[in-house]
Amino acid sequence: MTTLTHRARRMEVGKNSEKKAESEEDTNQDRSSDNEDSGDSKDIRLTLMEEVLLLGLKDKEGYTSFWNDCISSGLRGGILIELAMRGRIYLEPPTMRKKRLLDRKVLLKSDSPTGDVLLDETLKHIKATEPTETVQTWIELLTGETWNPFKLQYQLRNVRERIAKNLVEKGILTTEKQNFLLFDMTTHPVTNTTEKQRLVKKLQDSVLERWVNDPQRMDKRTLALLVLAHSSDVLENVFSSLADDKYDVAMNRAKDLVELDPEVEGTKHSATEMIWAVLAAFNKS
Repeated sequence: MTTLTHRARRMEVGKNSEKKAESEEDTNQDRSSDNEDSGDSKDIRLTLMEEVLLLGLKDKEGYTSFWNDCISSGLRGGILIELAMRGRIYLEPPTMRKKRLLDRKVLLKSDSPTGDVLLDETLKHIKATEPTETVQTWIELLTGETWNPFKLQYQLRNVRERIAKNLVEKGILTTEKQNFLLFDMTTHPVTNTTEKQRLVKKLQDSVLERWVNDPQRMDKRTLALLVLAHSSDVLENVFSSLADDKYDVAMNRAKDLVELDPEVEGTKHSATEMIWAVLAAFNKS
């Protein structure tokens, strides 16, 4: 009896230690996602979705281009990458039958709240979905691009407006009403131009002064943002202020980056698989 009691206690202690380790791991991943950008911004922390929308907004007008039909799905891809970087989701390990990034399902790692409404809403959908879905399917479901009426519940609504309100709360945007003859539209002009310029400069530097010619050596959030900016068709906004010679260099390097084979890059040791899986999904669509 004594031996069994000791063994039971050791098992209980072991389980508690594992839970504590998982909790600490989640906390550390949240901290690391915050700290990765600490060198660029000491006060304001932006999610990838907020950064993509900020890059897409016209500063004075406060809205994205009417011709941009890519940014909606780009923002959903940003949600998946952000959740992966925060240690909430991951891709199932590759198998003989499921080697490709687009064949592997998105799995839940932790359902602890992130503090961001859109991220937590997506996390609940992923947790509740059985069977599990792939990255491409999740982007389609979250965007509402599905013919299955039973899947429409997964669509995230008013995403741009909700992200814009977050940026208003962070003091980067303001809210106005504009009249477009036939209708009124809520717009969000940029008030904190310093923060947007910092973001633009960071991306410009990543393909110019700080170019390393190897995505595995790049800051992961910067890599993710370049991929999302390309997929959301807002990369032109980032490089438009550059001189012609630098513009050509920046665009060519960014093009070379997003034209890499996601399947090859995703298998490398320091790769963040979700970034390459999202890029693969957009390349296929």
